[in-house]
Formats: sequence, C-alpha cells, structure tokens
Amino acid sequence: MVISRATQPLLPKGWGDLLWQIAVLALVIFAYQLTRGLAENGATAEEAIANARHIVAAERTVGLYVEPSIQRWALDVPNLTDALSWVYLNVQTTLTLGGLFWIYFRHNHRYYFVRNMFFVSFIGACVIYVLLPTAPPRLMPAEYGFVDSVQDLSGPRKFVWEAFANPWAAVPSMHCAFALMIGWSIASLSTRKWVRAAWLAYPAAILWVVVATGNHFWLDAAAGAAVAAVGAVSAYALGRLRPASWAWAGHPSEATT
Repeated sequence: MVISRATQPLLPKGWGDLLWQIAVLALVIFAYQLTRGLAENGATAEEAIANARHIVAAERTVGLYVEPSIQRWALDVPNLTDALSWVYLNVQTTLTLGGLFWIYFRHNHRYYFVRNMFFVSFIGACVIYVLLPTAPPRLMPAEYGFVDSVQDLSGPRKFVWEAFANPWAAVPSMHCAFALMIGWSIASLSTRKWVRAAWLAYPAAILWVVVATGNHFWLDAAAGAAVAAVGAVSAYALGRLRPASWAWAGHPSEATT
C-alpha cells in the first residue's frame, strides 16, 4: 500500500529517536572537528608541506597538475573566488546536514544506513589526518602560486575556524567525500529526473569548488572518494548484522537506532 505524503507521520520514530539522532550526530561532528584540531599538534608545517610536495610530484608525473591554472582562472573572474570560498565554508556543510535530515524525515528506513556510512568515513578520515598530515594548496610556499582566499573570507569566524580546523588535514578531502555520500544517497531516493541529475552532479561541483579555492588537490579528492567508498562498503557490512535496522533496504516499519 502506498502511503501518501499527507498521511506520513511528521516524526517517523517520535521525538525520542529524533533527539537521539541529533545528539549522536552533533557528538560525532564535534569529535571529528576536535580530532582534526588535535591532530595538528602532532604534525609540523614542514612535514605537511613535504607530503603536499609529494602530491604535486605525483600529479606532475601523470601530467595532471592542473590546480594552479584552475585557481588563476577563477581569480580572473570578478567576485567568483569569494563566492566559491563562501560555498566552501557554508553550503557544503548545510547541504550535507540538510540532506541527512531530509532522508531521516522522508525515507527514515534508509537513514540509518547513510548515518553509518558517514560515521565510518569520519573515523577513517581522522586516522589518516594523524598518519598523513598534508598541507592544502593554499598553504603551500609562495613559489607554487596559490592564494589563500578562504582565510580572507572567514572574517569574524576566524577564531572558531582556527580553533576547530586542522590546517594540515587536506588528505582526504571530506568535502568531496561528503558530497559523494549525500549526493548518491539523495539521487538514489529521488523520483524526479532533474533532482536526481542535480544530486549526481553535486560531487563534481564540489570538486571544482575545492580545487578552484586552493583547498585541495584532485588527488585529495580521490582519497576522499576512497574513504567514502570504504564507508559505503562498511555500512553494507553493518547492514548484514542488523538487516531490519541498518540495511539500505531495511523494512520501513522496523528501522531503529
């Protein structure tokens, strides 16, 4: 039987589950950001820049060191870099969180799979940040020609930005990982072709944003895609342990925390 939108409950599992999911999500995000910040204490600028130089060398080896030319092009377009930097600081996070809540309210039995996918990716990213501190392009020496447009735009939020951000956490690009996970999830659940197409294109748009703003090399994005893939495979494995609760195809009436 098809349940119309008008008859669907506003809170799929009641206030208790909603508040629990918000609390868990907030705790994980805080722990993720705090871990990124704490990881900075174990890294040095020299080590992080040395690792970034290895990325540049690898991209040059395959003939795809394109980041400087992309950022120069963006800088030549009036106001474009500021707009892209604003997207980097704001839209990615809000769209990801908004997408998660949309799945929770509209496709609740799918939410727990997506949540687990994100959680595993969080953990994997934090481990890599500690083991492989890497500078983003915008913090490379001046000889590389990158511009730090994001720091200039952070303005009043600069203290908060610096308190929770690890400047040497370029690998993997979680902006790209988040975009892939939320884009795939919403596209898979969308019935309108244009909505599905927009969400499928969303990861590519974010890739362009992080490169044009000097926040990531494309290899950082590839690492983010790998982390997202591990998160998805792990979520499928967890779903086999609790198929009624955590599987992507779990039964709508049985899904739980």
